[in-house]
Amino acid sequence: MVYRLAAPWTLSQAQLEAALQQAHFVECGASQEKSVGWTEPRGQAHGACVEVVAGQWIMKWMLEAKTVPGSVVKRKVQEEVHKIEAMTGRKPGKKEIRTLGDDARLALLPMAFTKQASVTLWLDPQAQLLVLDAGSQAKADEVLTSLVKAVDGLVLGLINTQTAPATAMAHWLGTQEAPTGFSVDRECELKAADESKAVVRYTRHALDTGEVVQHIANGKVPTRLAMTWKDRVSFVLTEALQLKKVAFLDVVADKAHTAAGDRSDDHFDADVAIATGELSRLLPQLLDALGGEITFA
Repeated sequence: MVYRLAAPWTLSQAQLEAALQQAHFVECGASQEKSVGWTEPRGQAHGACVEVVAGQWIMKWMLEAKTVPGSVVKRKVQEEVHKIEAMTGRKPGKKEIRTLGDDARLALLPMAFTKQASVTLWLDPQAQLLVLDAGSQAKADEVLTSLVKAVDGLVLGLINTQTAPATAMAHWLGTQEAPTGFSVDRECELKAADESKAVVRYTRHALDTGEVVQHIANGKVPTRLAMTWKDRVSFVLTEALQLKKVAFLDVVADKAHTAAGDRSDDHFDADVAIATGELSRLLPQLLDALGGEITFA
């Protein structure tokens, strides 16, 4: 997901580091359901929360959550309800049952399994872009809330283009002509705009066919389309202008391996430099293919 900074970036690396350290990730306590914070993108304990490679800033947001199955909580509550009925002869009310549920969940939390998830952030201060490796808008919103809390006055907005991605994808499929520098791959999803909400999905299937053109002509709207940029990066473009399934192809992967050599310490820097280098050239060309960006007022 790609966001535009509303104003030029002015913080130094040291200032951002200090801000994120104030909200450093700490694992859940025994009775804590959820914990979020910033952690070391390089993966080295007690390292920096902000890594800068070739002018590109990398951060990592971490979430840990404990989940107690609802069925287990329900069973514990029923046990307590039966005890109360047996001892007092009365049936607990709704409010008391809710309290019993809260108490049961709290008692079970220390035994619950934890699950961790992370989101990598890439900040390009010169281009005034922030890119999140988040799979859903809800997760992205949670990460951005943490970042805005840490960086006072930060204002961000999702990038919008003159041509909606769905409209552009429909044109590319309908004319069987991809924009300059891009090629259409073998995966897409089309949805009917009427009340039927019919969905047609193609996977590992040629899209330069009369059948696809007919679906477009009949009013089905592309919501996902697999594409490749200059034989270097493949991705799936969505109607929300998200890039999913981003993969760097052999020519880029070979370059990364050569840059890193045999030293494992170098892999992080090489991966960041090459990935951000490729994407920083891909994104402007994709925005151009979508008619250009609608800028902040």
